[in-house]
Amino acid sequence: MARASGAKNSGGAKTGRAVWGRAMVIAVAAGVVAGFGAIYGIPGLSGNDAPPACKASAAISRSLAPLATGTMAGLITSGAPVDVSGLAFRTPDGSETTLGRQLAGTPGRIALVNLWATWCAPCRKEMPALDRLQQAMGGPRFEVMAINVDTAGDGRAGRFLGEQNIAALKLYTDPLMATFNDLKTKGRAVGLPTTLLVDQAGCSLGLLHGPAEWDSADARALIGKALAVTAPAVN
Repeated sequence: MARASGAKNSGGAKTGRAVWGRAMVIAVAAGVVAGFGAIYGIPGLSGNDAPPACKASAAISRSLAPLATGTMAGLITSGAPVDVSGLAFRTPDGSETTLGRQLAGTPGRIALVNLWATWCAPCRKEMPALDRLQQAMGGPRFEVMAINVDTAGDGRAGRFLGEQNIAALKLYTDPLMATFNDLKTKGRAVGLPTTLLVDQAGCSLGLLHGPAEWDSADARALIGKALAVTAPAVN
């Protein structure tokens, strides 16, 4: 009888350890998911609400989700948009500006903001595609704003664009990497390239970490949808 009782206790202990093990796995998994949300800035995992300026942008972002497929499958459109209108950089003539200022003036204006550097191989590879997207869809309401974050300040970014015959993109620069650091603080950048689709309010509609085929049919369809849903109302 003593043996039977001992066997029962042993079985109960094993069951208890199994339950405890499963609980620990769940807890660790939850921690990993939360960690990815914090590190990669994945919208919808942080639980933060959109700032007041971006409340209307949330519905626009959700409307783009069905088109985040194919070559655009990496585009994150869920969760609360982030206000990035204060991103500071320099225009081609060296003047200081912000994203909010660049987006002002034309109703319904949107931008594809891409952070890149000449030392970043994936950035260099996708730059021609971004140039072709600007050639095909650039206009009063849409611009590919490729912001170079090289800190050397020796003109290598301009030389690279010239060597690659990239003529449609303007050379926006940020030699202090303030744009990258600002997006990193907001949980929206972990490396280069980082690309955001932004509406006129300066709110993020989509985020993509890493390179993409920006001149693909999928990309053009997504940009076209964004232009359609942000078009100013006609009275």
